[in-house]
Amino acid sequence: QVQLVESGGGSVRTGGSLRLSCAASGFTRERNCVAWFRQAPGKEREWIVYIKTNSDRLYYNSDMRGRFTVSQDNAGNTVYLQMNNLQPSDTAMYFCAADPGAAVCGISEKYYTSWGQGTRVTVSQ
Repeated sequence: QVQLVESGGGSVRTGGSLRLSCAASGFTRERNCVAWFRQAPGKEREWIVYIKTNSDRLYYNSDMRGRFTVSQDNAGNTVYLQMNNLQPSDTAMYFCAADPGAAVCGISEKYYTSWGQGTRVTVSQ
């Protein structure tokens, strides 16, 4: 059973940076789709980026490209989300999710079967 644990959220001022981590356990295959989503209060969950572990395959939501950068550790067990120049509109709960062993990664949350508990990001002016 895949388990995901996010960390690294917090409160920052506008223009600040945070690095979120998603620690995964239970992967049985080398390549797995891991995505970051966020959900702001009163809004639907929004896809940010996905990465296929142990590969160079990744894809960003065009609205997030440039300020957000995804990366992974050498083992493919931890996925990071570096967020720069944060704005109040980035305030949300951030989740990582996994679609273990998928051949193709999706951008819809319906494809992701394992979810972390989320980490809260608050950006104030």
